[in-house]
Amino acid sequence: MKPFQALCSFTIAAALVCGSPASRTAFASELDRILLKENSEQGVKLQPTDSASDLAFARRVCLDLAGRIPTGREISQYLKWPKNKRREMLISQYMQDEGFANRWSAFFADVLRIRSNQEGGTALLAYVHNAIETDMPYDEMCRRMISVNGKAGRTPEIGFVLGDDADPMALASATAQVFMGIRISCAQCHDHPFDKWTREDFYGVAAFFGKTQRMENNLTRTVYTTEGRDMMVQWPPEDESEPEERKPMKPVFPFDFVDEGEKPDFLVRFEKLKAERLAIQNKTNGPSIDDLLAASSSKVKSRLGGGLGKLTISKEAKQDIRKIDVQADLYKMSEMRANLAEMVTSPRNRYFARTIVNRVWRELMGRAFVEPVDDFREDNPASHPKTMDYLAEEFVANGFSFRWLVQTIVLSDTYARAHVGLDVDEKTRGELESAFLATAMRRMRAEALYDSIVTAGHLFDVKHLPGQNPTIVKTRIRVPIEPEQGTESEVADSQETEENTVASSTMMVAEEDMMASAANYGLEQAIELDFKALLSMSDDAPMVDQMAKMTREELEAMRMKDMPQRQPGMKYTTKVVEKTVDDNPKFSSAYRMATPAPMGHFLRLFGQPGRTDLGDDRYDNASMRQALMMLNGRLTNEASRIGQLEPVYKLLVGSQADYTRAIQYTYGEFLTRMPTAQEIAEAKQIIEEGEDPLTGMADFRWILLNSNEFRFIP
Repeated sequence: MKPFQALCSFTIAAALVCGSPASRTAFASELDRILLKENSEQGVKLQPTDSASDLAFARRVCLDLAGRIPTGREISQYLKWPKNKRREMLISQYMQDEGFANRWSAFFADVLRIRSNQEGGTALLAYVHNAIETDMPYDEMCRRMISVNGKAGRTPEIGFVLGDDADPMALASATAQVFMGIRISCAQCHDHPFDKWTREDFYGVAAFFGKTQRMENNLTRTVYTTEGRDMMVQWPPEDESEPEERKPMKPVFPFDFVDEGEKPDFLVRFEKLKAERLAIQNKTNGPSIDDLLAASSSKVKSRLGGGLGKLTISKEAKQDIRKIDVQADLYKMSEMRANLAEMVTSPRNRYFARTIVNRVWRELMGRAFVEPVDDFREDNPASHPKTMDYLAEEFVANGFSFRWLVQTIVLSDTYARAHVGLDVDEKTRGELESAFLATAMRRMRAEALYDSIVTAGHLFDVKHLPGQNPTIVKTRIRVPIEPEQGTESEVADSQETEENTVASSTMMVAEEDMMASAANYGLEQAIELDFKALLSMSDDAPMVDQMAKMTREELEAMRMKDMPQRQPGMKYTTKVVEKTVDDNPKFSSAYRMATPAPMGHFLRLFGQPGRTDLGDDRYDNASMRQALMMLNGRLTNEASRIGQLEPVYKLLVGSQADYTRAIQYTYGEFLTRMPTAQEIAEAKQIIEEGEDPLTGMADFRWILLNSNEFRFIP
């Protein structure tokens, strides 16, 4: 079994962490109590808003846990559950949904700046996905990313180090900022102007990575990391000293810990849980290599009998087998980075737990305790330090379970509160949201918006009957003119016509290319990743890594290979070719696309960052390009169309046609609520004004998709 696979077998231990429903709810209730008490201590006298309605809560939970809006079937089931238990039951259902790991992998892809076009990027995303799916302890997940060496693709965790090309300075900045919320990078060139970190502190952290080397096999182009002998980080800095004065820098961890003499309750409980977890692992790990060798020897002897003499395996042979490590010389492990990983992820390092709590809180609540989320400084205090510390300490005590953290927050009354009413003034609104007494307005993440459109429009599978949607696709191609096709003057005229056409319509051709790309999902689809396949690969990174690295020019060059090449002296003309295709598309999940998407893609337009720089956060402001994508994009158009295989189809045509029920069903699927009488009347008018009921309903669904209500989380 691979080391990574062995580390993922925490299913039984995870059950210990999650506890009973009552215990999980108790954590959430204590969270609410501490927050309200802290508001009172800060002089906040405002009253919290009421809880969101059941349907608004269902939509919010599904988006936050499964990364999409709920289906009509899920809502029908939800409303049948007992009213006093349905919310907890729904949270439990979506915590187990396969979309949970997808949705939160996208969150970590932002935090860790995972890029598919970077060596090992797709494998790292698969590693994170599997860690979330199996509830690998968060400290273990991070510890391996910081410490391991290995081959890109085969050792997925190494993608973190390769993301910064194993550069010590870049990795010092990334490790401190990503895992501890400390922007020590400002001290790389000078002492930090707003914090206590000095330039020497920065170099001390960088020295932990000072022997790590990125290597590439010239023959196979395989990329891997290993540990060299020489320290690359030297002190004093080059700009402050002469070459002969510079010496190898000693690794130093300048960040504060909980004092070793202290034993807070959360650390006591963590140690107890850790011991229980270790006991479970020891029971499930199976026989040792000595047991296997002994068993093998016995089997061989019993099969051979005494005819070939006595077959034995010496003690020395056993020791030699245990010493074998075919990768040890190639992928030398780093003792310095292992020490750094232990200190960064230590339960005594409060920065580590606080930072992930702060990030997740903002993701679910719309704002963080500390803003920006990765800028913990003495002069940038948390808005609710006691609440943050409660969550951070319990997160540690519950074994660094990421699922525990998310579930505790969504079970709280704080999370379930409604938005501020439209009649409330802006100042009061800001105070309520800052005190977490009302839910802040949040736009859907780009991936959630994409998958929600696909869900509402029934596009995860085909929805039209075969042959029902013939579409003519026109393509302009260049073809050579054969000499016998006309006289010399005709050929010359044709050539001149072609040259003039090309010269005068370059923009037109470019626009047609863009339209063709859109028709083929160029702006709304991308390479799909298979996370399980990525982790099961034993050698090189999958082809998707190589494909994602290709530039637009390289892809265009591949496309041009299939086109006739211009020959010297050959005359050409353009020709429009028509082809009829069955237009019955289906879309895959945005969470399974190579990431980040190319510039201009749907996901990038709606805020997915490029992840090239630290702190490259998502933006949530609206733009004209977003509006145009929603108004005219292929995805919105296909989601609006009514397929014969959709449930609503029977409510629009034939003897069972019922416009009122069709409208109610559509509101439930698209907006997760029932329409008012006025909304039903307006929708009927739109349907009746269409060329036919199907076209009219498509127009109405297009309107719902382009509404603010669809794009914002209730």
